[in-house]
Amino acid sequence: MKLNERSLAFYATCDAPVDNAGFLYKKGGRHAAYHRRWFVLRGNMLFYFEDAASREPVGVIILEGCTVELVEAAEEFAFAVRFAGTRARTYVLAAESQAAMEGWVKALSRASFDYLRLVVRELEQQLAAVRGGGGMALPQPQSLPLPPSLPSAPAPVPFLPSAPAPVPALPLPRRPSALPPKENGCAVWSTEATFRPGPEPPPPPPRRRASAPHGPLDVAPFARLHECYGQEIRALRGQWLSSRVQP
Repeated sequence: MKLNERSLAFYATCDAPVDNAGFLYKKGGRHAAYHRRWFVLRGNMLFYFEDAASREPVGVIILEGCTVELVEAAEEFAFAVRFAGTRARTYVLAAESQAAMEGWVKALSRASFDYLRLVVRELEQQLAAVRGGGGMALPQPQSLPLPPSLPSAPAPVPFLPSAPAPVPALPLPRRPSALPPKENGCAVWSTEATFRPGPEPPPPPPRRRASAPHGPLDVAPFARLHECYGQEIRALRGQWLSSRVQP
């Protein structure tokens, strides 16, 4: 397969997130020596550089039609990428730790399109079984553990409108047990009052007694009284008019 080196170099060093990256020891094709290289996995392409700061890859491995398996080699934590065919090359790589080796083997085994095609086919079969009612249920999400119980807070007291404070009852004035006595049709003030809500009432005014007649006017009828007083008023008015006429 013919590849464009410039496009591969741009794809290897672009800012897109990588599937895996790290240092691996790569065994040479003609020599048994191992060289430490910086590997970057993007999709189904495994690029390797001289170091992590390099801008152009030294080579690329297309991960199609290959298998990844552990091998016995001079270096510890070694594994190989094998391709089918009599003239196909086998790449022997070695990681720096057991965890790094397991991570690279898993990532390289899932990088090819053949693996993705198998995953998609399996998902399609599961979906068809669910739609056809084949009795296959979708995986249920696992229940998460509940957090430790916290001390229970006191139950909230419901808000109720407070009743209005009772208003103290004012004393009502007591009614006298009996009405005051009357004399000549008029009520007479009592000197001993049974109820005194305020200041003491003023003393009763002196009663006016009917006097005996002392002259003719005391026993004269109303018409005669009117005539007597009218004469006096007419005399005074005549004097006033005459005083106004004189200069």
